[in-house]
Amino acid sequence: MTAWHATSDAGFGPYTMLDLYDLPEDGKGFELEDGWLVEVAAGARHNWIARTLARKIEGMLGDAAVIVCDGGEWEVSTPAGVRKPDIALVPYDVARAVIADESPKLIPGIDLLLVAEVVSPGSGSERTDRVRKVREYAELGIPQYWIVEHQPKVRIHRGILDGATYRWEPTVTEGQEFTAEIEADETIRVAFDPAVLIEI
Repeated sequence: MTAWHATSDAGFGPYTMLDLYDLPEDGKGFELEDGWLVEVAAGARHNWIARTLARKIEGMLGDAAVIVCDGGEWEVSTPAGVRKPDIALVPYDVARAVIADESPKLIPGIDLLLVAEVVSPGSGSERTDRVRKVREYAELGIPQYWIVEHQPKVRIHRGILDGATYRWEPTVTEGQEFTAEIEADETIRVAFDPAVLIEI
């Protein structure tokens, strides 16, 4: 992870959302965290797992009026600034407003039903996913936060909001069945072996 931050003594910083959008590709590869521009970790394996998990969830939505947002291109407002989760489950009406009207441009974090982050081992964003985002997402009241690890094996940690913090369910690893219920306009039931996330 790379972060840029400068004091006003240097004539620039801290950074704002406008600075983020002034970057090439509207700052696609960065999050905004307390005035820092933080590079989002990525890579072929990381992106494949996020994409596969998103498709898995999509296949189990049934008639629920929700959209699975993935690819780190959907921007979410949080107490720290702007986050770009690997996967977010968003009510249909909220996602439609962002796509059709770009109003709001940022998805309000309080509207999310689920966020999942794929951890990139050894990267600076690993600590953010495991510590900062746990606190931020709980503060927003996001009902579930999943942390997906993929080295040495695929493991999923599922946090369920319990008051102001997440209560962590037992970790599910390859060869076991990961199950979850997500409350939307109707209950979404998800079940799969984490091993499928790295199958090609």
